[in-house]
Amino acid sequence: MKSLKSLFKALLIPSMLFFIGCGYGEEVVVETPPPPPPPPPPAVELGDVFYAFDSSVLDMVSQNQLDENVQWMMENPNATIIIEGHCDERGTSEYNIALGERRAESAKNYMANAGVDPSRMQTVSYGEERPFNPGHGEAAWVKNRRAHFVVQ
Repeated sequence: MKSLKSLFKALLIPSMLFFIGCGYGEEVVVETPPPPPPPPPPAVELGDVFYAFDSSVLDMVSQNQLDENVQWMMENPNATIIIEGHCDERGTSEYNIALGERRAESAKNYMANAGVDPSRMQTVSYGEERPFNPGHGEAAWVKNRRAHFVVQ
């Protein structure tokens, strides 16, 4: 009898510990962590085009950049943009507003001739009012004579 009692104790304690550890047969649900969020979409960046002093004529480098912008517009048929015309600080405010408008329009016309629907593009001129580089010299001015593209 004593050996049966010892055997019972020897089996009872580990069995109880086993059942306690297993939660008495309750199903244990382990939640899987949520999947990581998707990576953010690549930033939209349409390249600016730059102009010579007192000019709205597109050089070859500017045309190449506009070709890339046209390609992006074709790949994103629902996108609309604003083309901002900018100038350096030389000249009167009125003159620079008109020059900025000619620059924005030259970029728009180039893109329209390449197949982008003109209704997807608006133009605005800021003249010298929103310089990219606030400096006072050719190094700053060359960066401010531009058409800048903003996706809506």
